[in-house]
Amino acid sequence: YQRRVHGQVHGGSLPELGASSFSVCYITAPSNEVAESLAGSLVTERLAACANIIPGVTSVYQWQGEVHKDVECLLMVKTRTALTDQLQRHVVKHHPYEVPEVICIHLDSGHAPYLDWIKASTR
Repeated sequence: YQRRVHGQVHGGSLPELGASSFSVCYITAPSNEVAESLAGSLVTERLAACANIIPGVTSVYQWQGEVHKDVECLLMVKTRTALTDQLQRHVVKHHPYEVPEVICIHLDSGHAPYLDWIKASTR
């Protein structure tokens, strides 16, 4: 890969991970306050190393036979795959939605020092 940082090109290969050792989970929230609360509790409980909050996401979806359109926040949560079930239970318990979105995707590769940090920052 190649990446331009401050006008300089940096390149190299990304290390391969063990089969699905790390995951990114996507969680929507109805407000920034709810997103911050979920992010804080996931990091405090060491179920996640980091949670990015992306405000202003427009979601269009079917719910109870009607099409809805809402502005939400999207959390992008980095964790170990071994913790995704616990993370999901935590979100369901603390989320105001009846059926919260919790979708986790396994990572195939990543920057080794960052992945080490995720491992050290979680249970």
